[in-house]
Amino acid sequence: MSDVSGATPPVLRVKGAVLVGPEDVRDEVWVVGGRVALSAPAGARDVRTVEGWALPGLVDAHCHVGLDAHGAVPAEEAEKQALTERDAGALLLRDAGSPSDTHWTDAREDLPRIIRAGRHIARTRRYIRDFAHEIEPEDLVAYVAREARRGDGWVKLVGDWIDREEGDLTACWPRGAVEAAIAEAHRLGARVTAHCFAEDSLADLVEAGIDCVEHATGLTEETIPLFAGRGVAIVPTLVNIATFPRLADGGEAKFPRWSAHMRRLHARRYETVRAAFDAGVPVFTGTDAGGSLPHGLIGAEVAELVRAGLPPLAALSAAVWDARAWLGRPGLEEGAPADLVVYESDPRADVRVLTAPRRVVMSGRVVA
Repeated sequence: MSDVSGATPPVLRVKGAVLVGPEDVRDEVWVVGGRVALSAPAGARDVRTVEGWALPGLVDAHCHVGLDAHGAVPAEEAEKQALTERDAGALLLRDAGSPSDTHWTDAREDLPRIIRAGRHIARTRRYIRDFAHEIEPEDLVAYVAREARRGDGWVKLVGDWIDREEGDLTACWPRGAVEAAIAEAHRLGARVTAHCFAEDSLADLVEAGIDCVEHATGLTEETIPLFAGRGVAIVPTLVNIATFPRLADGGEAKFPRWSAHMRRLHARRYETVRAAFDAGVPVFTGTDAGGSLPHGLIGAEVAELVRAGLPPLAALSAAVWDARAWLGRPGLEEGAPADLVVYESDPRADVRVLTAPRRVVMSGRVVA
């Protein structure tokens, strides 16, 4: 394995405290040829040592590389977005919808690994302009199949959005349409997730077989058991939900019902996430960066989960070990790509350290 310049990565000795798992702490791991070795290689020369508290690269399971508030961005801007995530320690990204084709990043060993969900699929005139395919229910199966083939094992639906005639958030798809679409995605080997702020689309989506819901601010004591019983994950994006009051202020004159609804969802955001976690709903970290939010916020999102009431180790695992297992990507195990982040102190003791990586290693090379 080589870096983008073609040079072979050096042998690295990562020492101090290496968190291979939440409770599996090792004194050191080695990196040879860009991959993890759990024991010292024989005859290693020109060894570089990196010291500190080391973790597998963090996971931002909801961001948008190649997208800004106005739609698709040029490759140079997408590169900057990816580099910002990397330098914040987010080395595995689930891109939860983008109109840009970012597959070119796969050839860059200095950029985060991206798992793509293709382009958002939304109802006509029911989402942000220039973000999504905007279609009607009769076309949903065909577009889900298209994005399942375009993505990396995920498809992203817009499950609810403001209905201008109703003046509030409403579900975008009839139950039969999402059942058929999710079945087609699963037939093609893809999982399905959906943007959902409100309450009324959630039961239909879960019963239709959805795998994950983004934001999930509309969870209630009636729907949380459905999620838990079926193992449907949520990615709360609390750093994004923090913007709801500002959005509500901006829309109050035209859509007062929607504004009031958004404020209610915001007010109970922490209670909602904690109730879901306590019920056994899988919770993972995501920031929603790339639309209106800047990239590089993964550390802040972990801290938000702690504020919501998750134990610090659970919040950390939602961004590291559990998240990687959920997405089917390795951590610091023998032969895995050496993508890791090093900190000054133990992030299990204080997750705020995640906002200040000491070193970032991609494919066995110190890149930040």
